[in-house]
Amino acid sequence: MNPSADVKALSSILVDVSGVEVGTQISVMFLGKPVFIRRRTQEEIDEARAVELSGLIDTLSENPNKPGTDAADENRTMDEAGEWLVMMGVCTHLGCVPLGDGAGDFNGWFCPCHGSHYDTAGRIRKGPAPQNLHVPVAEFTDATTIKLG
Repeated sequence: MNPSADVKALSSILVDVSGVEVGTQISVMFLGKPVFIRRRTQEEIDEARAVELSGLIDTLSENPNKPGTDAADENRTMDEAGEWLVMMGVCTHLGCVPLGDGAGDFNGWFCPCHGSHYDTAGRIRKGPAPQNLHVPVAEFTDATTIKLG
């Protein structure tokens, strides 16, 4: 059996990111879950790239676009420069939605439900969450459009 047309239509979405300024993020719903799309500042990129992988709770990228890679910042972003970060907005502890825009002890995202702190690359750094925020299947279709799914 093949999926119906309505199921296929929901399996991917196009997101216009032309209005996302550096240092801001948008949230969109994809497959019933929030997705965070952040356009990071150079300071956020530098901070994420300075982290030693040996100090991370989860050393995997959790990125199906780059399977089997480690959690280096370069393996979690959409572009080589590291400006675009796309992640599922679901805490990997119990599925809450973390707060963003520099929240928590590592200037990234913070889940107030149970105290998980994520850094500027969405990697778990402190708290009960066992994994980094997951990266969905995503790609740029042009300079201002990201396809999720």
